Amino acid sequence: MPKMRRKADLPEKTCLNCGRPMVWRKAWAKTWDEVLYCSDRCRAEAKRRRAGAVKETTSNP
Repeated sequence: MPKMRRKADLPEKTCLNCGRPMVWRKAWAKTWDEVLYCSDRCRAEAKRRRAGAVKETTSNP
């Protein structure tokens, strides 16, 4: 059986959208390096923000 880890010893990142800290989860074990957002809501808000920024830069006056 693997050695137990305390929650305080788990890796931590900050969400790119809201800036909140997020702690490693077993569901993210295989993709931890690719995890950027803490929730689906933050991912959707970031996507909307990027789409709005692209739309503003490509619009004609």
